[in-house]
Amino acid sequence: MSLSSHLVVFLHVLAAVVWLGGMLVFALMAPVLRTVSNEEFRQRVFHALGRRMRAVGWICITVLVGTGLVRLRQLGWWGADVWSGPFLASPSGRTLLWKLSSVVVLVALQSVHDVSLGPRAGKALAGTPDARALRFRAAWVARVSAVVGVVVVWFAVALTRGG
Repeated sequence: MSLSSHLVVFLHVLAAVVWLGGMLVFALMAPVLRTVSNEEFRQRVFHALGRRMRAVGWICITVLVGTGLVRLRQLGWWGADVWSGPFLASPSGRTLLWKLSSVVVLVALQSVHDVSLGPRAGKALAGTPDARALRFRAAWVARVSAVVGVVVVWFAVALTRGG
């Protein structure tokens, strides 16, 4: 593997680790923060952490998409002939299709969380039923995103092992 290939893979894995690791750390912190009795303070902390993680997350997504596209080209998995027939029937082709489909689901979930639910939950009046409902939905979308992120990693490992 060339130095440029190593660099692309390194950046891809690093972005995945930072993004997924951040989601998992946030998920582990959430139960601790829920013990804070002051709902307004708790909501401000969640909102501030969420804003910071949102920026980091979308930088990671950008790096992942960019390095992923470069890696596909490096592997020769690019062009119309690749996305039909024999390649898609191969173990690597099917695994790549599952990975990319999982990535699309993950980015869609992250978009819903980061563009709609998270910001609305952070701005809602603390302690109100609306704020609680928004936080509940945002938390569940975040949890599902983390699980789908682990699924993406599963398919990525499978790809490195021949599909």
